[in-house]
Order: sequence, then structure tokens, then C-alpha cells
Amino acid sequence: MNAAARFSEAESRRNAPAWLAAARKTAIARFSELGFPTEADEDWRFTRVEPLAKTAFELPKPAATVEAKALVPFDAYRLVFVDGRHAPALSDLAGLAQGVRVASLAQVLKDEPALLEPRLKASAEPAFAALNTAFFDDGALVIVPRGVTLEKPVHLLFLSTAAGAPVMWHGRVLVSVEAGAKLTLVEEYAGAGSGTYFANMVCDLDLAENAVLEHAKLQHDSESAFHVASLRVRQGRDSRFAGHSVSLGAALCRNDIAVSLAGEGADCALDGLYHAGGRQQVDFHTAIDHVVPHCGSRELFKGVLDGSARAVFNGLISVQPGAQKTSASVYNKNLVLSENALVNTKPEFKISANDVQCKHGATVGQLSGDALFYLRSRGIGAVEARNLLVYAFAREMVEKLPVEALREAVSARLARSLGAGD
Repeated sequence: MNAAARFSEAESRRNAPAWLAAARKTAIARFSELGFPTEADEDWRFTRVEPLAKTAFELPKPAATVEAKALVPFDAYRLVFVDGRHAPALSDLAGLAQGVRVASLAQVLKDEPALLEPRLKASAEPAFAALNTAFFDDGALVIVPRGVTLEKPVHLLFLSTAAGAPVMWHGRVLVSVEAGAKLTLVEEYAGAGSGTYFANMVCDLDLAENAVLEHAKLQHDSESAFHVASLRVRQGRDSRFAGHSVSLGAALCRNDIAVSLAGEGADCALDGLYHAGGRQQVDFHTAIDHVVPHCGSRELFKGVLDGSARAVFNGLISVQPGAQKTSASVYNKNLVLSENALVNTKPEFKISANDVQCKHGATVGQLSGDALFYLRSRGIGAVEARNLLVYAFAREMVEKLPVEALREAVSARLARSLGAGD
């Protein structure tokens, strides 16, 4: 990928505020300095990014569209993006409570750029986040004011339509849940075409004192897609955050999740489900930082691997000096359905306090022969018996999703994936 050439092309089309133009130039310089991660980078030594780095991606054409039937139907305030650009005709924000902001970043940058300046400052970001800062043109801004509870979820749907030459797009999501406010947020990523594309996202979530945010991310890109995402969460005093991640597609899917428990009494729960087959690779890196005392965190990620798929899980929990009375756990469980699938898993702690309760563990196993025999002896076919056991393994994670329609969609997608075989 010739990032510098694509950046010059993108800049020639823009009319951005001076502060944002400067931030983008700093970011592309940062990426040019770092380059794509290699096996020499500890956080990337099991993740193959060479196919992505060697692909000549183009910027998407503005005219790309998709039919409304591609939407997953459920009652929500919906903001839709096609190849990274807001699609007003597919969006629906009717009935949004007074004072709540759900808007396209491109529109906010046009109308109120000063509102975004403190939220988009350039920093020493890792490679893909820097690439995002350099290239993003659009995304979502969500602000829930103090004490407001949204009765319906906010649904951010990102559709990719690549059908010709490989394209790339970069999106940004900025969410602020103010003191005492409550929000359910759903991010969904889907491939409406079968071509090769690169979706690179950065999502920043800020929870003030006593704020509650339940966040679900459903990723089911096309089988030839590259999906890289960074989720960054900062929690204030007594805030509650629940994050649900589901990955069911893409040639390569990489999720970096970083949570800072910066206020006493904050609580975080992360869970995830991933299924990969063929030569797909899925990678979750989580980092929860216990900065202050009396905070809790829990993680559980489950994976199903078939064919020659690869999975990586690295779950790091850091307990800073003085963060006493921390309670934390991180577990990763994997079900391997073929001899050629491979999982690299590493739940770990870095503890600098002495009054803590911390637990971790990881398992990699196969389907129980006894369970398969039991189902077959009851007249159930081999394929159906296998799929029933896999779904029983995954069901716990599906049931955690906050919206019934999402639970149904994930169940159906998982069933189709299992039924297709690898």
C-alpha cells in the first residue's frame, strides 16, 4: 500500500480546518515512521499483515450505494455509512430525545469544527490508529447529556460495497456518555459485496461519573476483507461498561480494546465470540488498566476454529500501584474443529498492588467424543450433532448481546457458517 500517495490524493479533495489538517499530516508522518507491524513487534508476532500491506488499495468512489434491505432490522436510532461515508437515505434518527446528539462527523466538522478539536488531537498513536487519523473523512458523534436514558439503542451500521479494485476506508466514532446517563450502542460492520476492502476504525468511548454504557460490536465482513479496529474506553467514578464483541467474517480481523478504569468504583465487563474457518485469521488484544482502587473487571472470550484458521487472544490486565481492592478476571476458551486450525492465547496480569483478587485461564480443546456419540445414538446426524455442540459452546456469548434481533442474527449467521463447512 502506498499510503503517502493515497494521502496526497485524499488531501487534494478536502477542505478541513487548519488544526485537523495539521493533525492528519502529523499522523501520516507517524505512520510512515512506524510502517506496518511485523513479526518483530511483540503485539503482532502471530498476526499476518503482509497480505494487507502488499495490496494496492484505492480510495472509494463517492457514488457507492447499497440497498436498504441490507440493514439488520431492529428498533433503533440508526446512522448508516457506506464505504465510510454517511448515507442519509438509509439513516433514521426520528424521535431522538432533546439534547442527545447523534450525527455524522463530516457534518459536525462542517458546521461546528470547534466541538471536535479537543477530541481529535494528534498523539503518538500506534500504526493503524495513526493511519486512521490521517485518512478518516467521516464517522459518528454520539453525545448523551447528563441524566438522560436512551430508551432505544443507537445503531451505527458500516457497509462496504467493494466490487472492483481493492478499496480502503477509515472511520471514527466518538461517544460521550455524561454523568448519570445511559446508552446502548451497537456497531455493525457488513460486506455488501464480495470484493477486497480494508476497513480501519477507531472508536473512543468516554463514560463520566455514574454513566452506563452497553456496547455491542458485530463484525461480519466479506471473506476477502481486512478489518482492523481500535476501541478505547475511559471510565469515570462508579461508571458501568459492558462490551460485547462478535467476529464472524473477514480474511483478517484485528481488534485492539483498551479500557482505563480511571474513577473509583468503576466496573467493566468484556466478552467476545469469534468463529473463523478456511484460512481466516481473527485477533483480539485487550488491555484493561486498573488505575485507582475499588474497581472490577471481568473478561470472557470464546472462539471456534475450523479449517486452517488462526486465532490470537492476548488479554492483559494491569493493576497500578495504589489500585487496592481490585477484582479482575480474564478467561479465553477455544474449540478447535480441525487438525490444521491454530490458537495462540495469552491471558496475563501485571500487578503492582498487594490487596487484589485476580484470576485468569485459557483452554483449547476439541468436541467431546462422548457427547457426539450420545447425540448420534439418539438418531441425530453427524453434521447436525457437531453443530449442536458448537452452538451449545457459543450460546453463552450470544445470549449476552443486549438486543434480541442481534442475538437472532448472530445465531443464524453462526448456523450458516457451521453448515457450510470449511
